[in-house]
Amino acid sequence: MASNSFNFENTVKWMLENYSAAAAKATFKVVPQVAKEAAQKLKQSSPKRQGKYAKSWKVKQEKGRLKVMATVYAGKPEYRLTHLLEYGHAKRGGGRVQGIEHIAPVEEWANNEAVDRIIEEIRRMTI
Repeated sequence: MASNSFNFENTVKWMLENYSAAAAKATFKVVPQVAKEAAQKLKQSSPKRQGKYAKSWKVKQEKGRLKVMATVYAGKPEYRLTHLLEYGHAKRGGGRVQGIEHIAPVEEWANNEAVDRIIEEIRRMTI
């Protein structure tokens, strides 16, 4: 076999390693950005009576060597209201209070937006 021959296995391995590195880098960049934007959207779309609930949205980020996670949550003591406001609840004298859907649309947006931005970032890095 000639020393100048094309080694398909090594080429594919190199390409996959580069793609993996680009995907990790893109994920570490995009996830915190989208989480912050999701918290801002929740602050805008949350029901406001006194405004404490809407202002309580926070972002918690966890970064490890191989992963990044961001959680958007309502802070204390307003976290108790999220389920009741999103899905409604029973009234004391009977009947129900209608829920105000405000978390689910932002969650769906954040999931789709994160995937789209990660793909776009990988394309930018690998071109």
